Parts: sequence; structure tokens; C-alpha cells
Amino acid sequence: MISEREIQQASILIVDDQQSNVFLLEEMLREAGYASITTTNDPYDVCALHKKNFYDLILLDLMMPGMDGFQVMEELGEGLKESGSDGYLPVLVITAQPGHKLRALAAGAKDFVSKPFDLVEVKTRIHNMLEVRLLYKKLENYNKVLEQTVLERTAELRASEARFRRLTELSSDWYWEQDDNGHFTKIFGPVFEMLGIRADEAQGSVWDNQGASWNNTEREILIDNLAARRPFLDFVYTRTNADGLQQYLMVSGEPMFDSSGRFTGYRGTGKDVTETMIGNNEMPGKK
Repeated sequence: MISEREIQQASILIVDDQQSNVFLLEEMLREAGYASITTTNDPYDVCALHKKNFYDLILLDLMMPGMDGFQVMEELGEGLKESGSDGYLPVLVITAQPGHKLRALAAGAKDFVSKPFDLVEVKTRIHNMLEVRLLYKKLENYNKVLEQTVLERTAELRASEARFRRLTELSSDWYWEQDDNGHFTKIFGPVFEMLGIRADEAQGSVWDNQGASWNNTEREILIDNLAARRPFLDFVYTRTNADGLQQYLMVSGEPMFDSSGRFTGYRGTGKDVTETMIGNNEMPGKK
């Protein structure tokens, strides 16, 4: 919400070639508590003044010699386009001609007051326009802050993902994710080169193309863990390569769930631990 103090601190420009009208409006506004008021009798000054100060409200007389209010609004509109600002024209027109009201609104004015002035009506319309304008500015600022926050959070997320990927690379040979149907959606690391397997990106599946055979008992245990959606840590299973040498692989995984508790798949890491197993006297065998 906009406070009364914020409204009374809003910047206002009064434009009228008649000094008596300017004096009347300025006195009325100051009595109502408005503190930031600028006046001019020259319509040619309006665009430059607004470009410099970006008033929250312009009280604009339509019938002025040399340059009428319609021409002023047209020049203001062109100035807003050139400056790349929000495009909001905060103009309340002052007119003694009823036929000018619709034309003024079509030209970009947000409201109007009629001459001779009804001071209560004028104060009410000014107050309402300023409240709407300040709400508009607050929303615009909020959107800018929100947009900047999103950009910052996105950058942080990307940096976090890069750090996570790097830590995964340091602690394991590959990182993997599966969807709820068991199809691979992400695989990071040189797993294909290390294991001699291929991936079908369209189907999210992998298969061995090097003639290796897997230990069926261990594979069934791993598949049972996945099917039961159980987490598993440092599970070691073996396969026998085409040359008869055994290869030891260690995988860890955990199920993933969305905010409603629905299972969405698995994620985990994998590592070739053949050298470690050999070092523990688990010598590779031949079939």
C-alpha cells in the first residue's frame, strides 16, 4: 500500500498560461500537505522539465497559446519513447471544454478536471491519480528487483551445479540420473569411454557394445534396489570383458521425489574400482 506521506511527497508540475489558475492550484495543494510542487506558464518548457524530474503528476491546461495541451502531450509521449522509460504519461488535464475530454483521454491523459474548479473534486482526483501512479512505480521497481533476483539466483544455481559436477568428477568417475521409468536423463563423466557402452539419447537407455557379460546375481540385486526405490551406497558389481578380464564397478544411488512425495527417478554416482579390488588381492579372473 501507499502511505499518505508518500502521496504528499510526490512530485507535481502545474502547467497553465494563466497565473491566477497556477496560484489557485498551488495554494490548494500546499494546504492539502503536498510538498514537491513546480509550476510553469510556458508549455514549451514542459517536456524538458519532465525529462529532468520525471514528475509523478502533471496538471496540464489544454487551452494555451502557441502550444496547446494536446501538443504538449504529444511531445511528452515522444520524449518517453526516446528515453526508453516506462511509457506512463502522468497527465491530469484541465479543460473548460466538455468536448475535449475524450480527445484528451485518447491522447494519453489519465484523467481530467473541469473549469471552473470544484476544489474538492480536484483534490480527490489528484490524490487518486498519485496513489495509482505510486503503486505503478512500486510495482515496476518490485518487478525490476524480482528480475535481478532471478538473474542472481540463476547464476548462483549454475555456479552451484558446476561446483557439484566438479566435486562429483573428483570423487567418482561419473554421475547419472534416471526418470521414473528407469531411462537415463543425465550422465556426466567418461563412463561410455571407460566401459565401452553406448547411449540412445531418444530412449534414455544404454547398452554394451563390447561383448562384455555382467554378473547376473549382482545385477539382479541392483535392479531389485532400483525397483524397490531403496538407496544404496558403494554397491560393487562385476562384469567380464570380451578379453576375459573382470572389471569392478562401484555405484551409489538414491531415489528422488517431488514436493508431493511422488517418485521421480534416481540419481547417483559410479566409479571403476578394478585397481582397488586388485590391490586387495581380488585378482581378475578369466572365463
